[in-house]
Amino acid sequence: MDPASPARNPEGSEPGGDIRALTGFAACGGGRIDASSAPAFVMHRPLAPRVPVLLSVPHAGRAYPRAVLDAMGDPAAVSAVLEDRLADRLAERVAIATGAGVIMARAPRAMIDLNRDPADLDWSLVADPSPARFHPAPVSRRAQTGLGVIPSRAASVGSIWRRTLPISEYHRRVEDIHAPYQAALSQHLAALCEHWGCALLIDLHSMPPLRPQAGRGSTPRFVIGDRFGRSCAAHLSATALRVLGRHQAVAHNLPYAGGYILDRQAAPRHGIHAVQVEVCRSLYLDQSLRELGTGADSVVRALEQLVLGLASALIASKDAPPSWTHAAAAE
Repeated sequence: MDPASPARNPEGSEPGGDIRALTGFAACGGGRIDASSAPAFVMHRPLAPRVPVLLSVPHAGRAYPRAVLDAMGDPAAVSAVLEDRLADRLAERVAIATGAGVIMARAPRAMIDLNRDPADLDWSLVADPSPARFHPAPVSRRAQTGLGVIPSRAASVGSIWRRTLPISEYHRRVEDIHAPYQAALSQHLAALCEHWGCALLIDLHSMPPLRPQAGRGSTPRFVIGDRFGRSCAAHLSATALRVLGRHQAVAHNLPYAGGYILDRQAAPRHGIHAVQVEVCRSLYLDQSLRELGTGADSVVRALEQLVLGLASALIASKDAPPSWTHAAAAE
């Protein structure tokens, strides 16, 4: 992207302009961040698909329009809290190694959270005296605490925005960023299911280090979320826990069980499964938590094994009766 582009990064990393395909992949952009030509996300499709797996990275986008930065109280602090810092770099390497497709947001989470229901908004953000006429649904507790579809507050930062948002801009972000991302996920998963007879979405996130809890053993460095069993077959969650457990302590659904993307995309009865994977940032970032660290290679290897292990388990079980999948989970 040229220097005159309206999008930039508060910490100087690449904002995401030109689309360069990963080796062995075809790439295309989708959605629209703002009035510029910058895509809201990028999809890399393998030229020769090897696994029925799609990786999703919804929270690593860092192409901040100038208007968004100007509306923020402290852009650097907000980005450090809200971004899944450089999780897209991990996903790219995993995709190349395994042949999984990957879709990665370039629009930042501060603009719109792709893992939230588009109607789950803190209406105090909107510069309109009667938001109820646009959407009468009650505001969720998550949105009330600042983490709705457009975040309003961030831990250790407080209020994110200097001013309210026009209702038209809220609708534009839903229509130009959120809806196209969800549609791209659905279309790619449907194509995988048609080709393989099954499909798996791995929604990749990063998390701050969890606090040790007395009596609970090692502090988890990975968390597998499956919406408490609703988003994938039990044996797939068991496989994920087993594979990642060979590398680091891993938890299941606590404190992260997955969000809107899993609810929207998963359809296990129709062969489309989905899991959320949280990776502790201290595992793959340096001490500043801004750049990739020496542990990134180990995390990539663990995620490669996860993709291949889940793909094998999914393909092996897609024609098996339900009793087989439950038995496999108990092994």
